[in-house]
Amino acid sequence: MKLCPRCTVEIAGDRWQCPACDWRPENRLGFATLAPELAEAGGGFDPASFAVLAALEDRNFWFRARNRLILWAMKRWQPGTQRHLEVGCGTGYVLAAVRRAFPQTRVTGTEVFVAGLPYAASRVGDSELLQMDARNVPFVDEFDTVGAFDVIEHIEEDERVLAQIARALRPQGVLLLTVPQHRWLWSAQDDLAHHVRRYTARELREKVERTGLQVEFETSFVSLLLPLMALSRLRRRGAAEVKLAGSDELDPPRWLGSVLEAIMNFELSLISLGLRFPAGGSRMLIARKPGSKT
Repeated sequence: MKLCPRCTVEIAGDRWQCPACDWRPENRLGFATLAPELAEAGGGFDPASFAVLAALEDRNFWFRARNRLILWAMKRWQPGTQRHLEVGCGTGYVLAAVRRAFPQTRVTGTEVFVAGLPYAASRVGDSELLQMDARNVPFVDEFDTVGAFDVIEHIEEDERVLAQIARALRPQGVLLLTVPQHRWLWSAQDDLAHHVRRYTARELREKVERTGLQVEFETSFVSLLLPLMALSRLRRRGAAEVKLAGSDELDPPRWLGSVLEAIMNFELSLISLGLRFPAGGSRMLIARKPGSKT
């Protein structure tokens, strides 16, 4: 069920038009814009970074390895998903991978900055793409899976976002969540990315559990590379400037990226065999909404 963002009355069908207050979304760059006051700029991210990310993701070891982990988790915890929502889909890199891996699934991608959606459309043009504020998700009991991949660390009101996601899930629906981990890893790269926080395992688990969702799985990842990552972050703390496009974390030489990706793929094989890493640069959490399927 989807709701009118203005008056919360149910909107039936595929069109966004409220039968009660006659609200309709603005159209910006060809996309339904549910929160126009936030569509162009705001806190939490620099929309100019979308072009850099779109050019980088396909060849970057971390994005590629994280996609494999996300798809493994979806196949493990909700293999029959029919409706999937990604909150903060950015350029659509993850959404496109989900679309390929689950061709039977109807996917919806949302992004607060409308500038990201043309990139997503180039990857998943046959899917529903919306500009939306993650703090106000206009869906109730709608999705089998909801993903938020390195999104909530950008938002002050992260617990409100998690509560909105929980409401949007169907009973027995699954939340898939990734976040940066360990406060001691904070560096200029986090400032550049407009992070509000890096999480501890306990903080993330407790915030998710307060929504009523039941945690079924959690692990650190980027764990085997954690010593290298820590050294890199410590070295940067004395740097005057860090540039997104030039960061050797995001765009290492090809040979080095291949080595790092192989290490992360080995790490995924260990996770899939049942190993759970207590520490790592990132954390994944899977939680399920209680209740009976209708």
